[in-house]
Amino acid sequence: MSVQSGRLGAAFLDQVEAALAPADALLSDRYPGEDGSRQPVHTVYVPADRFSADLSQEWGRAALNTAADHGGLAAIARATVAGTDSAATELADLVENKLRTEPIEDLRIDFEDGYGVRSDDEEDEAVAAAVAAVRDAGATSPPFIGIRFKCFEADVRARGLRTLDLFVSGLAETGDLPAGLTLTLPKVTSVDQVAAMVTVAHELERVHGLPHGRIGFEIQVETPQAVMGVDGTAAVAKMIHAGNGRVTSLHYGTYDYSASLGIAAAYQSMEHPAADHAKAVMQLAAAGTGVRLSDGSTNILPVGDRETVEAGWALHSRLVRRHLERGIYQGWDLHPAQLVTRFLATYAFYRDGFDSAATRLRNYAHQISSSVLDEPATARALAGFIRRGEVCGALTVDEVESATDLPISKVRDLALHRPPVSGA
Repeated sequence: MSVQSGRLGAAFLDQVEAALAPADALLSDRYPGEDGSRQPVHTVYVPADRFSADLSQEWGRAALNTAADHGGLAAIARATVAGTDSAATELADLVENKLRTEPIEDLRIDFEDGYGVRSDDEEDEAVAAAVAAVRDAGATSPPFIGIRFKCFEADVRARGLRTLDLFVSGLAETGDLPAGLTLTLPKVTSVDQVAAMVTVAHELERVHGLPHGRIGFEIQVETPQAVMGVDGTAAVAKMIHAGNGRVTSLHYGTYDYSASLGIAAAYQSMEHPAADHAKAVMQLAAAGTGVRLSDGSTNILPVGDRETVEAGWALHSRLVRRHLERGIYQGWDLHPAQLVTRFLATYAFYRDGFDSAATRLRNYAHQISSSVLDEPATARALAGFIRRGEVCGALTVDEVESATDLPISKVRDLALHRPPVSGA
């Protein structure tokens, strides 16, 4: 029996292709997806006048000392995130190594709220000292580092731009910019401010002879105007695209955003319904763009007597797990003791889900029949989950390759939607 040909002619199909070509181009340009680069699991903010070249190592030592004062990492893991003694021991070993080798993944030297208003001379001197300390840190510097300068609102705009200029210029004039240079634009209230930041970044590249696109920046979402514009649309989505590819991430600002909505101080929290709404809008706006998302911070710190410290750890570990489960893979830490539960909770999240994810990815990649029929999009999510766990240190390459029966390079390719994995 012959197969009948379709009734839609080639000329008509060409018309459809031509009609959709602009939409195809827009989708490809505006929604390129993940680029495969590393995303830090946290950002540590420190006031500029407290930053030093060895701050990362100091925080790591302080975290380990605090853990030791409270029974050690394994005991804290059992009390907060681990279901068994063996799991607690595994987590403790991994986190101890992390705190000794890379205690801070992303460090932001703060010239905004954490630093406050100083004289111009004092802030200029602090910028110069920050540049020198970044250079002195050398190989011990966190893989991502940069500044949060004052926002683009009229009263502090000139000071913020001066600090940004002095910092980038100081780095550019003393060597290459750090590979993980990260700049934070806070309290954004309009798309125009993002467009202005693009212009500033371009000019800094021009005057220093830097490649186009070398200077990106993250947007701190901490005002109602960033979430909803005057026309009722999601302004943060427009901000991403106004960034012309320079916006690297969106960071939720817990307390400024909550206060701007009139939420009483006692109820300002990363898990307030208003916070969840803002982050859901941010997540939708960023989806597919390659722009990352970060949750905010909790100001309930694990300091003081034993009961207060342990309560602070319990809260922090729960909040870290909460945003990870919601697909937000980064958050803020404000105190060295928070590193303990940042890494315990993060590592527990990836290790708890690893066996199931690895089995499903292995079955998908090797076409093994099972009770779960995963589609390509889910396979990418499974590979992405495993890849994030491996990159941050929660999972070892040997564990991943053994459990998935795939080279780590294949897991990474699948996570990034590269050509389908086939065979062993």
